[in-house]
Amino acid sequence: MDALFKALNDATRRALLDALSQKDGQSLQELEQAADMTRFGVMKHLKVLEEAGLVVPVKKGRFKYHYLNAVPLQQVIDRWIDPLLAKPAARAVLDLKAKLEGSAPMLDTTSAKPDFVSQTYIKCSQDALWDALRNPDAVPHFHFMAERAERTGQTMTYFVPGGHKMLEMENTLEVPKSRIEMRFQPYWAPDMAPSEAVYLIEVEGDHCKLTIEHYDVPAGQEGVGDGWARMVSGLKTWLETGQSARFGGMQG
Repeated sequence: MDALFKALNDATRRALLDALSQKDGQSLQELEQAADMTRFGVMKHLKVLEEAGLVVPVKKGRFKYHYLNAVPLQQVIDRWIDPLLAKPAARAVLDLKAKLEGSAPMLDTTSAKPDFVSQTYIKCSQDALWDALRNPDAVPHFHFMAERAERTGQTMTYFVPGGHKMLEMENTLEVPKSRIEMRFQPYWAPDMAPSEAVYLIEVEGDHCKLTIEHYDVPAGQEGVGDGWARMVSGLKTWLETGQSARFGGMQG
């Protein structure tokens, strides 16, 4: 938490975050122009933001892109602000349980640039995180909006209170305990186009690093990052404490 507040206690770093909030996934050259300072200066400030978890760098081919990571900020909100507020949830994210043969082609993530990236560290085993991301029974424990989930074949369907369908996630590829690729089909507004999302799991000591990449996010769904942040915060709290956490939604 100290690193977070240190990172925010600088006008230049806040300006870099503002630039990423307006256009996520910018290169170093683009951020240089936005900050109107030297490459070295921007790199120095980005390092502080990365150490605080506020910026996630993603290298694609010869280029490195930088993404605003809302999870640390969401954790501050969850800890001190949300308990004091009562407001309806207007965001959505997902979870799924599926098992495939592994014959589907992987997304071209080697050069394609994601529209959104989120990253957090969870103190849990790889098995526990893998199960949580695939088990429909886990959904009520950490999903901020979905009341329950059901699976038919390779598709997980999420329902809000009242029985209304909010989201379908079709599993397209699994690499056991390390990667899940998904087709993201929202239903919280009419005529919403699908997109693609990826979970990446890496073990680091007694923690797991969970990275979420979201590709081809259509116009009108840019706010999906807020939902991801709430879902990940709930997932982290549940796995680390055993207490259900539905930030922004019904408490279970």
